[in-house]
Amino acid sequence: MGRIVTTVDVQNVMEPSFAKKLDILVDTGASHLTLPRAWKEQFGAFQGEQEVEMETATQAVTPGLVCGPVKIQVEGFRPVYGEVLFIDMTPANGEYEPLLGYIPLEQSGVAVDLVGHRLLPVQYLDLKSVNQPPQGAAAGLG
Repeated sequence: MGRIVTTVDVQNVMEPSFAKKLDILVDTGASHLTLPRAWKEQFGAFQGEQEVEMETATQAVTPGLVCGPVKIQVEGFRPVYGEVLFIDMTPANGEYEPLLGYIPLEQSGVAVDLVGHRLLPVQYLDLKSVNQPPQGAAAGLG
């Protein structure tokens, strides 16, 4: 199984001088843009912060800190605004492994090509869950 790593620009919306360009592992099993808690101070003060509990793949529950708003731009895709999740991470060989989860991927219009190990643009953002009137009903034809 291959790994997909992409470059992401992350910027604190309230303090734009606090920004960082990162190489991040794409992880469709993770929900958020997830960074090590050790980096939090590098992003300045956030407008909002909330402690949350996260469940890992091993079903362990771990605390996290959701902060925002942040501007997130996956290289080659449109920028979006959302949140970043800071969690305690243990570096491997002195390096942290930040994660790019499915929420910012979907917001950015990114599809993950698991065969080609790359990111592709989606043609349309998903709006299928919204209840839409039958064809012609909105114009008074139904």
